[in-house]
Amino acid sequence: MMRKISAVLVVVFFGLVFSSLAINYTERQSLRPLAESYVKLVPQDLGAPNVITGILLTYRGFDTLGEVAALFMAAAAVGLLLGTSDKGRGQSAAELPERPKPSSEIVQSGAQILVPLISIFAVYIIMNGHRSAGGGFQGGAVIASSVLLFVLASPRYRVDLAFFSMTESVAGVLFVLAGIAGLTFANGFLDSRVLPLGHFGAFISAGAIPILSVLLGVKVGCELSVIIDRFRA
Repeated sequence: MMRKISAVLVVVFFGLVFSSLAINYTERQSLRPLAESYVKLVPQDLGAPNVITGILLTYRGFDTLGEVAALFMAAAAVGLLLGTSDKGRGQSAAELPERPKPSSEIVQSGAQILVPLISIFAVYIIMNGHRSAGGGFQGGAVIASSVLLFVLASPRYRVDLAFFSMTESVAGVLFVLAGIAGLTFANGFLDSRVLPLGHFGAFISAGAIPILSVLLGVKVGCELSVIIDRFRA
């Protein structure tokens, strides 16, 4: 009885806290000086309409590299904790000794329709991240969601960890090389102005930001896909 009363009191307490935050919330009518300076600087200096992507991949690109490195370490840690023997990985479904329970026909049919659409949407998010909402992190997460749906629809499918690991490593190396190119040919690490800025808002524009976004999306997508497969293991 006391545990139930305590639980109710905790729920009421947090309800009061969050309700007070919601009631007292007021939307700012103007940007802070720092945000306003970035809103003006990114389109002029980097040629990218998406201010957030410009900041993440250029001004604080080194931090972004650290974030994907942390994600890589998380994937490696999950692999060490939950990983099993690689026996059976990379084999066809007919060669696998285990026979997991197949998913329903609805899930299989839905996956056949949705996985290609999700993959196309992920490519769109990554490729247009410099001029509209999206970018490498978001597109990589969408890629991993398509892998998750495919795994749910095909329980006997095993993610090709060797391919994903190799692809992730290549994307990471190219990302670092792009950063070094910024040091060599521009004004700093991951400076996107190693390539021409092009016409503002065009598909091919904003210097090297689209390339960095693609590399980031591939790296994040591969790392999250490996984590998904390891949790299933």
